Amino acid sequence: CALFPSPLCMMWVDCSYRSLINSVCAWSLNGTLIDLGNDYRRHMSGGNLIISNLERNQDTGIYQCIAYNTWGTIVSRKASLQFAYLDTFKTQMVRSAVNVREGQGVVLLCGPPAHSGELTFAWIFNEYPYFVQQDSRRFISQETGSLYIAKVEPSDVGNYTCVVNNTVTREKMLSSPTPLVLRSDGVMGEYEPKIEVHFPDSVPAAKDSVIKLECFALGNPVPEISWRRTSGVPFPSKVKMKNSNGVLEIPNFQQEDAGTYECVAENRRGKNAARGRLSFHAKPHWLQTIDDTALSIEENLFWECKASGKPKPSYSWLRNGQPLTAEDRLQIENGALSVAALNLSDSGMYQCVAENKHGIIYSSAQLMVLASPPSFSKSPLRALLKARSGSTVTLECKPRAAPPAISLWKKGNEILQRSERITLLSNGTLQIANISKQDAGSYTCIAKNQFGTASTTGKLIITEIIVGESIVLPCQIACDPALDVSFSWAFNGQLIDFQQDNGHFERVGGSISGDLMIRNIQLNHGGKYVCLIDTDVDSLSTSAILVVKGPPGPPDKVSVEEITDSTAQLSWTAGRDNGSPITGYSVQARTPFTVGWQAVDTVPEIINGNMLTATVVDLNAWVEYEFRVVARNDVGLGEPSPPSDKTRTEDTIPDTAPTDVGGGGGTKSELVITWEPVPEELQNGEGFGYIIAYRQTGTVMWTRAVISTPGVSRYTFRNDTIPAFSPFDVKVAAYNNRGEGPFSSIASVYSAEEGTSHFGSFNVSAVQIEVVWEALRAIPERVLGYEVVYWEDDTKPDTIGKVRLTGNHTAANLTSLRADTAYYLSVAAFNTAGPGPQSAPINSTTKKPPPDRPPLNIQWTMVGSTLSLHWDPVVATETESKVTGYLVLLKRHRYNDMTTILTTKTSVELSISASDNYLIQIKAMSEGGEGASSEPIHIHKSSEFAVLSTCISFPLQPLMKPK
Repeated sequence: CALFPSPLCMMWVDCSYRSLINSVCAWSLNGTLIDLGNDYRRHMSGGNLIISNLERNQDTGIYQCIAYNTWGTIVSRKASLQFAYLDTFKTQMVRSAVNVREGQGVVLLCGPPAHSGELTFAWIFNEYPYFVQQDSRRFISQETGSLYIAKVEPSDVGNYTCVVNNTVTREKMLSSPTPLVLRSDGVMGEYEPKIEVHFPDSVPAAKDSVIKLECFALGNPVPEISWRRTSGVPFPSKVKMKNSNGVLEIPNFQQEDAGTYECVAENRRGKNAARGRLSFHAKPHWLQTIDDTALSIEENLFWECKASGKPKPSYSWLRNGQPLTAEDRLQIENGALSVAALNLSDSGMYQCVAENKHGIIYSSAQLMVLASPPSFSKSPLRALLKARSGSTVTLECKPRAAPPAISLWKKGNEILQRSERITLLSNGTLQIANISKQDAGSYTCIAKNQFGTASTTGKLIITEIIVGESIVLPCQIACDPALDVSFSWAFNGQLIDFQQDNGHFERVGGSISGDLMIRNIQLNHGGKYVCLIDTDVDSLSTSAILVVKGPPGPPDKVSVEEITDSTAQLSWTAGRDNGSPITGYSVQARTPFTVGWQAVDTVPEIINGNMLTATVVDLNAWVEYEFRVVARNDVGLGEPSPPSDKTRTEDTIPDTAPTDVGGGGGTKSELVITWEPVPEELQNGEGFGYIIAYRQTGTVMWTRAVISTPGVSRYTFRNDTIPAFSPFDVKVAAYNNRGEGPFSSIASVYSAEEGTSHFGSFNVSAVQIEVVWEALRAIPERVLGYEVVYWEDDTKPDTIGKVRLTGNHTAANLTSLRADTAYYLSVAAFNTAGPGPQSAPINSTTKKPPPDRPPLNIQWTMVGSTLSLHWDPVVATETESKVTGYLVLLKRHRYNDMTTILTTKTSVELSISASDNYLIQIKAMSEGGEGASSEPIHIHKSSEFAVLSTCISFPLQPLMKPK
């Protein structure tokens, strides 16, 4: 709505809205509906409000147009109607004279009367029509109406009258005169400028407006006024200086005009300045509005409107012309409105309102809340759906329903569930991947909401079959059972011989059916099939076209067009697509160093079915390659192409550094450095070798050594000046005929230790050797422990057993050895760098094994607390150690303790308690260790202490059956 006051005291307001058909308009004044029934001055014409004979007291206020129909209500932007006027000055009495010295500055105040509407000011000097002319010495402010004289001269003496003009009503009012009189006490001397007229520190400036800044100063001599921007940016050509630079005018104000402006007043006595900032303001402007929306009942509404403006606009929302406030379901946050779980009462007209002090704008939209049962009248399934075997079929279920319907699918009478091939999307769409003939049939979508249920049905037919599947081609007739009927089949014009082709073709069915089953279908089975039916009275035929598709055939003519040290440009020709378009290719390669064919990276990474070239990347330099290409389609991967000719990549400097750099050990005055050799496929060229660099830790200079043998993994530096167990920094690089490669990361390696001394063995049995040695005299921190190695054959020291002891040990037991066997032994110290040099080996032979027979014929007698034992001696054989004595083991049950008695005799006496139970065993002893144990003897406690008991223990003998 817009206001157009007319010269004839009539106001006409336009009210229109684009989308409200058959709408009704009403008007409000200051928020109250205007009753036009009995108002002779106001009436509407086509929705426009016309007011005749305007009256200030009755018609002043805020007007708003209200438009409504059956869909809702909206309101227009607000329009303010005000009446311009200009009252008389408060008093017409002669104003007091202003006394001023010559050369002094003066300000004559106007003091305009009450008014409404824009004013302009002028001053009369003495009598009309002599008006004060503005120049560098005299200035009339259009903001205050005051007259400023920078330096009074004798010619300025007289009466001054302020003239106020209302630009709207054209009214004019004159003040009473103000006399200006010169004082007689002398002339005012020179003084620096004093700025009396200046603009505020902060001035909001609206976009596209005309900005006028006033600046005037009193002073003697008369000051000169100049203007500048503090940023140093010069004024554009549109900026005008008026009234001897007393007014700076900026038309069509824009964002780039904002900034700090400075007025400078200067004479020869000095200068003063006043400054203020113009800030850019703009009325709101829509960046995002709301649109008409239709949503289902129980859905959620979210609307957002955005507006630009300076200051930043505030937002409010109206529904059917009434303000909205936040509640449980309704949330308002700036320009965003959200309503949860819509109901029918939420329907209506909504308005987003953006407002700042420069203006207000409205964005209007209709919300329709829908409630209806499902209907497929606009989107039924097609009655017949055709799909190729192996493809993906999408069946859309799009009923019209509010709220949205819940959908389910049936194939025949069976409800479909999600599976690897079947996808049921949230919008009701059904997707079936990798279609086969088993998927053919009738499909029904059933949609349901709280208002009703609807369904739609279509039939899916599969038109293709994939290699390896089986199919039945139907051929049936209805006829008189008395007729003789025969069936035969032709394939591509040739009768099928079921005797020869029984591997794939088989006739199935009864007397009135001649169905053809094709098993394990191959590509050559695609074509035209004709069923021939012969009866006594007639001949009939029916045909079908069978499309068979399979994986693509092998590509051909793979060749290397261009090769570098890491890439190869390949080309090839396409093979047969076998009924399904080729969708892509992959490239494989093999070298003398790979096991079979390996997939390789290419550019582009994905090679589509239309491309017959690609670049293989990330190849190894100076390696012989073969390439082949494999095609794929929707059926699967095809057979690979024949390999390309062998082609070697170009050589280049090594790009791989040796790994696992370490070392240590060795003999005195040695530094041993080891690494993992670089594989041949990463050597990148001929003339391959290694560069070893080392330096004592803490020094700067590196010493280098070169080894030209590719397979070597060890380098030993010998020098008598190398201190024992000293840390070295070590790194290794590879090189070839093209240059040196990168060095490995620096490793810390220790030089060799000094050897152990006074090494020997003792306490040897058949299965054990105890080894002793003297510890190194080295600094203790340098030694983590000792390592004993041993072997049986001095000619094969690599067949080693090993015992490692951490700490300052000087002895070790070697166990689980073989009896009567010569062993060679050596000891070495170790630390973080590994084992040091080994001592000179010594040999030690284990003893013969002990007898493997226990003592027999054990007799025992107990008198009081004395137990007497006696047994037969054990005699060793030639291959056994000689018996040196016997070991008697006595175990007491109550305390679970063990007592051992060693004797060289074949008898012993023991003192035992009559109140406990005992277990006794006897073993023969020899240099080779302990022999076999006798059967256990159990001695039970007795109530009678002084009892003579005798028992003889014999070895168990097998029972002999009577003859």
